[in-house]
Amino acid sequence: MHHFNKKTLNYMKNISLNKLMVIATLVFASSCNKDFLKETLTTARSTDFYKTDAGIQQLAVGAYYQVFNAPFNGEWNYASTNYGTDEFHIGGDPSNSQWNNYDATYNSAIATSGNTAGNNLQWDALYTGIGDANLLIENCTNSTSTSAAIKSTALGEGYFMRAYNYLRLVSQYGGVPLQLTPVSTVQVEFTRATPKEVCAQIISDLTNALKLLPTTGSPYRITQDAAAHYLAKAYLFRASEINNAWNTDTKVADLTAIGPLCDQVIARHPLASNFGSLWNYTAINSANETLPELILSAQFTNDVNTNLGNGNTQHLYFVSRYDVQDQMARDLTGDRPFSRLATTYFIYRAYDLVNDSRFWKSFRTKSALNGATPVAPNVKGDLGLMFVINQPGDTRFPLSKITTSTIRNTSFSLVKDVNGTGRNIPTTYVAYPAGRTTDGALNTDLTTAGQSFPSLSKHIDGSRKALNDVVGHRDFNLARSAETYLIAAEAKIRLAQAGQGSYADALPYINAVRTRAQYSNGENRSLYYDGGNTLQSASLQTPGVGNSFFPANSYYESNNIPVTTAASASLAVTNTATLPPQDEYIINALGVSGAYDRMLCFVLNERSRELCGEYKRWEDLARTQTLVKRVQTFNLEGGPNVKPLHVLRPIPQTFLDGIQAAGLALTSSQKQTMQNPGY
Repeated sequence: MHHFNKKTLNYMKNISLNKLMVIATLVFASSCNKDFLKETLTTARSTDFYKTDAGIQQLAVGAYYQVFNAPFNGEWNYASTNYGTDEFHIGGDPSNSQWNNYDATYNSAIATSGNTAGNNLQWDALYTGIGDANLLIENCTNSTSTSAAIKSTALGEGYFMRAYNYLRLVSQYGGVPLQLTPVSTVQVEFTRATPKEVCAQIISDLTNALKLLPTTGSPYRITQDAAAHYLAKAYLFRASEINNAWNTDTKVADLTAIGPLCDQVIARHPLASNFGSLWNYTAINSANETLPELILSAQFTNDVNTNLGNGNTQHLYFVSRYDVQDQMARDLTGDRPFSRLATTYFIYRAYDLVNDSRFWKSFRTKSALNGATPVAPNVKGDLGLMFVINQPGDTRFPLSKITTSTIRNTSFSLVKDVNGTGRNIPTTYVAYPAGRTTDGALNTDLTTAGQSFPSLSKHIDGSRKALNDVVGHRDFNLARSAETYLIAAEAKIRLAQAGQGSYADALPYINAVRTRAQYSNGENRSLYYDGGNTLQSASLQTPGVGNSFFPANSYYESNNIPVTTAASASLAVTNTATLPPQDEYIINALGVSGAYDRMLCFVLNERSRELCGEYKRWEDLARTQTLVKRVQTFNLEGGPNVKPLHVLRPIPQTFLDGIQAAGLALTSSQKQTMQNPGY
């Protein structure tokens, strides 16, 4: 990645040219013979190439890669969006624990070692993308081409990508330097614009993009609907609590503008009928990657050249260590378990686990016994590992971890696969054992030996080419219309607080995603699938090791109800004064009161149920100023340390150390002035 020092502070220059072309530059010199190798270079292109139609379109391709694909190769992206929230905390591997724990090691300069993501990586990547977008905008604007692909589409893409990155920057850091033109010389003097100025630029760019972009091409090309979706997000961000010190004059107009934008997007991007179909990745370039619900995606393929040898690595980070459990082994269908992000008890409490299918279609709760030497009477393919996500007070299970080693020399028995073979399950984990009513039983096994929690399945990728291959091929969903519904709902809630409309105005939008989440009549509620079951060839598996993917979940074992294929009870909410029991529990746990705060809590819970693990949560909690209380209540490690200052990230030390003022390096006092408060 690029770091901000004197050599690379020229971050707005076209530093991604290497992504667009191969430049053959071999220069040899010999003190004995100056003509040792004398060649004329004919393949290199100057920046004049980017004034041509072909050059502009290649520049757009490179910008797409930098802005959308590159951030999903590595660990900084999940660290800055999923860690330190109510949804996820530290799994078995604490490589990036600083981002979750808010302890003394999280500051402007994170000590990096091994897999730790430095604080500058996000900043650098986003500004690199802005540099590419600026170059694209300039060349499109100056081009004399009459091609719509240049004067409209590529220019609109440039405006969109610049706004997209600045929206991320202002959401993470507050006010940041605004650079709106390419830089052709080293630039070392920067000032931070205010959040108000950054938001105004984002909204201006997205408004321009909305006028220029085509209506078709999603999810792989930026369209009008992508611009409308993110413009609605930008308005919502500007109207959120983090900006209350200055957003009074724009708030009502922003919130009013959101509804029509969202309605436009929703009309062209109907929800998939089954929530699970979004994650039913069946092969490279699977059909689930082109569902109409998807507005914009980062596209990955099995072409190493296209992916620049990197690919999507996010499948690595949400998987717990199934491979260290009794009679289990690592395999391709189980994915490579880096075990970074563990689910919190907030996740177990947020869902209606009987009627809401989204938990069971988002998390892997069963794995097949796949070790090379199963212990009789178990055989390969039996249920080998199960997570029971039951309710507080359940007395059916005596321990939180029931495995061969824990029951030896005791009166306890292994849990049986009552809905399958009837044989013992070698390892079972239980959220609420022995009648326990307090949270936390599963947290006791987050150790190197255990690292066990239900794995988020939205990114699992079994289509890789080798057991330890990190290069994934799944596309990454950046925007889908289910979120658009919830953006509209939140705007309605905020308008009601402002005296325009009622809180009930939000319910049609919320209920659209809730009713989609219900089990349909005749649906097998225990059926499970994810992207792990995409093995390209059995020969890729380790000899003797079977598939750990298991085509069922622990719905019935967890809920302890008779098997049924009837439709779910309705999840639609009809009364804003009486919210679903799961939401009332969370409202009480957070100490929330008042109609507005209750409804804001409700929509944030709904965003979690729908969008869990989709790289949006930290920014949602930070902008709504609900981060601190939710982390204190639900995040095991971050709770004791989180403070109000943590709604903004520290400005990276590499940037502060590299820039100048009046030709001189910043003094300590100047650096502190430019830094966010508290760091």
